[in-house]
Amino acid sequence: MRNRGPDSQNHQSYINRDKNLYLLHSRLSIIDLNPRSNQPYDSDGLSIIFNGEIYNYREVREKLVRLGHSFETHSDTEVLLKSYLEFGEDCVKHFNGMWAFAIWDKSKEALFLSRDRFAEKPLYCKIERDGIYFASEVKYIKSLSDSTISINENHLKRYLVYGYRSLYKTQETYFNNISEIDHATSLTIDSTLKLKYCRYWNPDFNQSEIPLDEAIEETRRLLVESLKLRLRSDVPMAFCLSGGVDSASLVSIAQKVLNQQVETYSIIDRDKRFDESENIYETVNDTGCKSTRISLDHHNTIDRLRELVRYHDAPVATLTFYIHSMLTETVSEDGFKISVSGTAADEIFTGYYDHFLLHLHEVRDEPGFNQYLGDWEKHVKPHIRNPHLRNPNLYIQNPEYRGHYYSHSIAYEAFLHEPFSNDMDDRFFCDSLLRNRMSNELFHEGTRLILHEDDLNCMYYSIENRSPFLDHNLFEFVCSVPNKLHVREGYAKYILRESMKGILNEKVRRDRSKVGFNCALSSIIDLNDPATRDTILEDNPIYDIVRKDKIINILESDSQDTTALNFIFYLLNAKFFIEQHN
Repeated sequence: MRNRGPDSQNHQSYINRDKNLYLLHSRLSIIDLNPRSNQPYDSDGLSIIFNGEIYNYREVREKLVRLGHSFETHSDTEVLLKSYLEFGEDCVKHFNGMWAFAIWDKSKEALFLSRDRFAEKPLYCKIERDGIYFASEVKYIKSLSDSTISINENHLKRYLVYGYRSLYKTQETYFNNISEIDHATSLTIDSTLKLKYCRYWNPDFNQSEIPLDEAIEETRRLLVESLKLRLRSDVPMAFCLSGGVDSASLVSIAQKVLNQQVETYSIIDRDKRFDESENIYETVNDTGCKSTRISLDHHNTIDRLRELVRYHDAPVATLTFYIHSMLTETVSEDGFKISVSGTAADEIFTGYYDHFLLHLHEVRDEPGFNQYLGDWEKHVKPHIRNPHLRNPNLYIQNPEYRGHYYSHSIAYEAFLHEPFSNDMDDRFFCDSLLRNRMSNELFHEGTRLILHEDDLNCMYYSIENRSPFLDHNLFEFVCSVPNKLHVREGYAKYILRESMKGILNEKVRRDRSKVGFNCALSSIIDLNDPATRDTILEDNPIYDIVRKDKIINILESDSQDTTALNFIFYLLNAKFFIEQHN
């Protein structure tokens, strides 16, 4: 557990008649670096182990002091524990932050576990006949449990065929009988090992009649406040900077509004399809922040990927998270303990090309529909390559259409020995097709996966990742804004862009292109290298699932087919995963 917490390691055990409780903790010191805040932390008949941050801990502490509580530390850990003492299981409703924690309540002889609203911090669970194991990473459960933990081949096939979007469409994980406690969920375990789950937060998706100017102003205020809270730290932090609006907005707010001396880190891909250097330079020059840029190459890719798979206890989901690990390594080498990223802005404010079409469905009966359509034809359609998404009536004609999310699944299924198919239906959140789709992306698809991978990439280097867009006050407000306001003048993220006027440079703020934090496979792996080919093709149980002849055909054809090349990346990950866990 030392990666997650290099600053202190400790444990406690409690004997409760015929039950034994063991709490193990590894601390990454961020708030109140004094050893008095090490964990497990005991107070008032309670004991806590806690991973994450309660960003509004000062405000909650002031409330608790008024209610008669006193404090021995300056940590958010003690605030969390005293909040449980005062408010019980409802304490989580008072927190703005990210967390996975366990509190042992001696008087109730009960264990209280909780996970934050957006699942920023991981919490795995394994329930056996003789006890319950919980941990931030699967490897910890694996090291503690006597029972065999086997690979869930069904989930591995899901990854190979349907890719990253499918991984949180189900409760399954890569291991049989290991699950994750869901987002915004608490779990109480009593002395008889009876489990009681509670979903403590469900966002309100009811739209209100907020005028556009008020929506813009309030979004600006809430985003600035969110970042201000997330700048609270007793250790240095860095910002991840890409060429998009999201991360550039955070850097610009921190530097220009909150007067922080910002240091940024960026990935530069020489492949022009993914090169965001022009926009990155624009933000750096505009803010005057210090900038470190990391260029991609083929050096040590196979060894790095194998080690990432080992630490993640899973295949690395996409190329994005491989290059993100290079970024976090450099951040760590430069002495930073926190990284700030723009995760989830796309899923909260409308950030993808299909969101334009979902928006057209939303405003199909509005008097201004033809204006929206004309703006899309003029400003958006020229950037779209996917033929399905070039049809402006796609969702008007078929609201159930989701084919482009898994468009490669037929090709990838053909690489397997046996057919594999899954139901990928959306969960229901609200009646709005646009907001329902974005909520699926946020809670069960893209964002959920990004948070999982970012946490592990950062924790490998003992760094805490913070995501200011995942502030529940900001999210709830944006959900209340009329959906028709989110796309205007051919711009997605219109509310966010307008809220950043005068803060974010105009080049990035008005850029309509969508690149995304990604890279080409050829930028990190040389498939012509004999040693790399040998690694791909050497005997491995993965070829009981995947047809080796198909892989040989890809390598021998020197294919430039992006779909086929990406499958090579998935294959390598699955291969390393099986090697390490079989």
